[in-house]
Amino acid sequence: MMSMPPRVSTTDRVHAQLREEIMTGQLAGGSLHSIYGLAERLGVSRTPVRDAVLRLADAGMVTIERNRGVRIRGVGVHDIREVFEARLLLEVPAAAHAARHGSEQLLRELTERVEALTGAVDHHDEREFTRLDRDLHRAIVLSTGNERLAELVDSLRDTTQAHGVSTIDRSRSIRDVQVEHVPIVEAIVARNADAAAALMRDHLVTTALLLMRQVAAGTGETAPDAWPSHLVTVE
Repeated sequence: MMSMPPRVSTTDRVHAQLREEIMTGQLAGGSLHSIYGLAERLGVSRTPVRDAVLRLADAGMVTIERNRGVRIRGVGVHDIREVFEARLLLEVPAAAHAARHGSEQLLRELTERVEALTGAVDHHDEREFTRLDRDLHRAIVLSTGNERLAELVDSLRDTTQAHGVSTIDRSRSIRDVQVEHVPIVEAIVARNADAAAALMRDHLVTTALLLMRQVAAGTGETAPDAWPSHLVTVE
């Protein structure tokens, strides 16, 4: 007997659509929207829109202004710094865990995923590359067996990728990003936990510094020259 696909609630559909519109810039940073207006445009009642907006607020993608509506958040240097400090604390030990305890199936999956990144690079498909990149990082975090950690990392990435905030073809090439992933996966497959953790840390720190400088150029903020001097990651 074939299993039926899980039902997608109206709230889930609305959340997915609004999240996509924020990430692509269709809903511009700083713009203000009413729950009623969003519900009318999406052809749904206000309840699922309200619930979806609350989820987006938890992810830091919008702010709810009393008696005014929903404000689409822009991304500043402070946001990038906080997001990547959290990612360092989660993903560095996850990479070490994957190297120490990942199943042979996981190691094969990671190898296939990093190879798939090369195909997206060859076609210069940034959208597909970003999806594959997220899937690769998610698989590494899921080596811990903790779905909540993976969802948290996804949420953190939503914050930085909103409004097209990306280093690809801005402060580094798509191939530069792909090349950084290869030694991380190689270290995990080789069961070298120390190297996997160090390489993941270097990748995240490099990405954070580039993003902070990139965002600062647009907002007029000051980006740090060195970071994170005070943050200790547990492996």
